[in-house]
Amino acid sequence: MKSMKFDINTILENLTDAGCSAKEIETAKALCEAGQADALIIHLRKCRCHLMDELHQSQRKVDRLDYLVHSVQEGRKSAGL
Repeated sequence: MKSMKFDINTILENLTDAGCSAKEIETAKALCEAGQADALIIHLRKCRCHLMDELHQSQRKVDRLDYLVHSVQEGRKSAGL
């Protein structure tokens, strides 16, 4: 089995910094140790998709708050406050 040309610790550190779950990190570690680069790439892409879903959920929450701020500001204007 060919060894992979990357530092496992660097990958795990980056996954931790990105906020990946312990399960996602453990899976990545196992794939690294098994030398399964293709499976690791697929796994990393799934982790990325998960983070993008979280980003989009956060963006929707921010959009709702922006709407509320705008609504309150418009309400103040029409009330003459």
